[in-house]
Order: sequence, then C-alpha cells, then structure tokens
Amino acid sequence: MIRKFEMKDMEQVMQIWLAANLDVHDFVPKEYWIAQYPFVQEQLLQAKIYVYEQEQTIRGFVGMMGDYLAGVFVEQSCRSSGIGKSLLDCVKKHHAAFSLNVYEKNQRAVKFYLREGLSIAAKGMDEDTGEADFTMIWEKK
Repeated sequence: MIRKFEMKDMEQVMQIWLAANLDVHDFVPKEYWIAQYPFVQEQLLQAKIYVYEQEQTIRGFVGMMGDYLAGVFVEQSCRSSGIGKSLLDCVKKHHAAFSLNVYEKNQRAVKFYLREGLSIAAKGMDEDTGEADFTMIWEKK
C-alpha cells in the first residue's frame, strides 16, 4: 500500500535511504552518504514523501521537491518486485511533469527510468561527488 509519509516513518525511511545509496552508489565514498544523512533527514520534512508499506514495514519510498523527483528508494531485498514502479506511477498521477538527476554509473536506475517513459534531457556533473549524471524528464502524454 502506498500512503503519505508520517513522522513515525522517519527512522525506516532513513535506513532505506542510507542502505540504498551505499549499495547502488558504491562508486561514491561511503563517508559522503553518511555525512549527508542529517541534511537529507531535514530535507524530508520539506518534501512530499510517499511510502510503500507492506506488512506494517516500509519497503520503499519516493520523495518530491516540487516537480523534482529527489529519488525512488527501495529496500534491497524488495528490488525488482514492482515497488519502484508503483512509487513512480504514484508520482505520475500527481504531477504533469517532473525531472530528476541520476548518476550515469547507476545504469540499473537509468534503464528503469527509460523503461518507465523518462528521457535524458542533459548530461552533467554532480559537483559534490565529481560524478557524471543525467538530468531526466517525464511529461504526461
């Protein structure tokens, strides 16, 4: 079930956020993600977050800052089970268009977003990590 984020979800959401970043962005030093933890926790309070809950446990979440998709994060054991697609579909229902940034080296995510109808609008560089990234966009047809 997808529902809006509640404060009681913070710990589970942050655990998923950190574990997912450490796992899928292994080309970025883990110290970077650990250092970002307090900032991200603060930003969650300003974002529109939807969580995917299964058996009273959060398995994934998606965060929006206006029309910017800050990320889709799914617990490692639940990836490739449709949770990410469900969360992205939820965003598509509430937004006519949105953009996101994804690391070029995160090919699994790039392929997922392309498969889900997003397109690459630009190639850039994440100044914080020095890693190449793509700006991807989606617009309702």
